[in-house]
Amino acid sequence: MRISPYALLSAGLLGRHEPAVSLATLSLNKVLQDASPVFGSYIKKTGARAEWMKRYPDHTKLVHMNIPGVHDSATWNYTQATQDKLLGVTNLGQAVVYDPRYFRCQDVSIVDALNSGIRAFDLRYALDVTNSSLVFFHAQALQSETATVEDVLFGFYQWLTDHPSETVMLSFQYEGSTMPTAQNNAAVQLALYNLLTSPAARQFFVQTRGRLGTLGDARGKITLLRRFDLDQLPSSYEDALPGLHFSPNRWTDNGADIALQYNSANNLTAYVEDYYNPTTDIGSSAEENIRWKYNATTAHISKAIEPQYRNDLFWTWASSENVGNLPPDFPEIQALGNGTAYTPSGGVNLQLVPFLKDLKGKRVGILMLDFFEQPSELLDTFLGL
Repeated sequence: MRISPYALLSAGLLGRHEPAVSLATLSLNKVLQDASPVFGSYIKKTGARAEWMKRYPDHTKLVHMNIPGVHDSATWNYTQATQDKLLGVTNLGQAVVYDPRYFRCQDVSIVDALNSGIRAFDLRYALDVTNSSLVFFHAQALQSETATVEDVLFGFYQWLTDHPSETVMLSFQYEGSTMPTAQNNAAVQLALYNLLTSPAARQFFVQTRGRLGTLGDARGKITLLRRFDLDQLPSSYEDALPGLHFSPNRWTDNGADIALQYNSANNLTAYVEDYYNPTTDIGSSAEENIRWKYNATTAHISKAIEPQYRNDLFWTWASSENVGNLPPDFPEIQALGNGTAYTPSGGVNLQLVPFLKDLKGKRVGILMLDFFEQPSELLDTFLGL
């Protein structure tokens, strides 16, 4: 039975036998409850998957680690029921949404992903329909009206407090095309800046700029991956943010091999594969679209293991869709396949398992997945490299 925060507070004030709960705890519980449509219902778990970074010494360089991640991590709860529930807000913003399968890229909550071993998260934000809070979108699909970016950040802060051996990477990207009137204007950028420079953020985000340090430096903290610009604000705002900056102006759309220098003074480069939309002909089979994406992903990983790139950051996105195809290849089809009759070799995820098994002992880098928990051996294989 869930006891409301008000009931708990009343019990403490009235001197009943239930143990008193601090106002700070009640406030945090309220924030985590508001965050739950995106972050998930908070559960503290320990164990091999939830604390896998314990196995690595403090001096391990983050750039040398294999970090599993999830693409569009806020979409796990975007079912037909969620879409219907949010339809009033969506209509208020004059947005048109389609079958939820167009937008859903995960089916495991963020907190469950953390407890399963995921350590990199793709977060897509924009202002809500009232222009008052930053919330999560995938294109036109609002993920929740109550779970703000700030609420979800507190979920990460609580999880890291409970798991001080771990570190997390958060990629923030402004989501365009949310509503006809939406703009990445100064109000949006200032709202994000304020969240990322708050007292809580300064405590939990690694404050280093333009460089990945060691695991020891980052334990219990978040590394910010900035897939956004603050070009509507004075340059001092951009200069005050920590983390690695990957300007969207330099991120080649649908690029299979993108080189992004994130520290020019020290010649530090990230190599990115983000070939998310296979450029096949209309009417091409799901099997063909999966093969095109698999080939781009494995080619990039093969580059990552070459000795000359050992000290470069590799960020590979195994996620994809081709919803413009007929019939559409939704993210789930690309990741998991569409049944043995249509995709006898399975989706990208299943095909990655034997490929990764042959890379034992190799540095792959950050690997972003859709529906990461399927097949079950995929994440175990990756974490066992």
